[in-house]
Amino acid sequence: MITLAALQMHSSDADVAANLARVEAAARDAVKAGASLLVTPELCITGYGAGDVITDLAEPADGSIVQRLQAISTETGVAIIAGFAERDGAVVFNSAVYVDGATTPTIYRKSHLYGDYERSLFAAGKPEARLFSHRGVTCGMLICYDVEFPENVRRLAQAGAEAVLVPTALPAGWSGTFITDHMIQTRAFENQVFVAYINHCGADARFTFAGSSRIAAPDGSLVASAGSHGEHLMIAEIRPEHFVISKAENTYLADVNRA
Repeated sequence: MITLAALQMHSSDADVAANLARVEAAARDAVKAGASLLVTPELCITGYGAGDVITDLAEPADGSIVQRLQAISTETGVAIIAGFAERDGAVVFNSAVYVDGATTPTIYRKSHLYGDYERSLFAAGKPEARLFSHRGVTCGMLICYDVEFPENVRRLAQAGAEAVLVPTALPAGWSGTFITDHMIQTRAFENQVFVAYINHCGADARFTFAGSSRIAAPDGSLVASAGSHGEHLMIAEIRPEHFVISKAENTYLADVNRA
C-alpha cells in the first residue's frame, strides 16, 4: 500500500526554478498528508507550452534538474515523479523521472508524441515496460498521449505493474473531457491496475489545459479527482490488495492470449 499525492499544477513557462520550487512545496504538503510519492504533470519543470526554449532547457538524466528533484526527495522523504525535457547528446526526449532520495532515478521517455508541436521538439522514445517498485507496489510510467493507446497500458500490466502513473498536459475540449471522464477509468478496469492521470491547469502561451486530473482504481471507480480549474493536491491510497475480487472476476490479463 502507498499513499499517493498528485499535483494538478499551473507551471510557469521556461521558469525552471519557479517550477522546482512549486514541486518542493507540494512535496512538503504531501508529507503532511502522509504520502510517500508525489506525481506532477508532463513537462511541469519547463512548462509544456514554452516552445523552442524547451530544447535549450533540456538536461541529461544526471543534470541539475534531476539532482534538485533528488535533493527535494531526500529532504522531504517523498519520492517524486516529474516531467522534464531530457537531453541525450543531440536528441531531446519528453521524459518523466522517478526519484526516491539517493537511489538511482528511473527515466521514462514518451513513446507516442502528439501533434506537430511535440514532434518539432522531441524524439519519440521506444515503447517499453519501464517498472520500479515503490514501497512494495510495482509501478510503471506513461506520459499523456501514451495512455490513449491501450497496448501501452496492457504492456505494463502484463509486465506486472499494479499502478500506472501518467503525467499529462491534456488541452481543454470535448475530446479531453471524454478522456478524463471515460478513458482513464476504462484503462484501469480493462487492465486491473490503478491509473493516475495528472494534468496541468490554467493556460500558458500556447495551450489551455483541461485540468480534471483523475486516479482510477482497478474496478473502474475513481479514488480521487480534481476539477477543471485551479491547482489541487489529490491524496489517494493505492491498495492493490483491496481489489482481489475485481481481478478474480475480470480476468482480462489471464485470458487475452488464450486461444
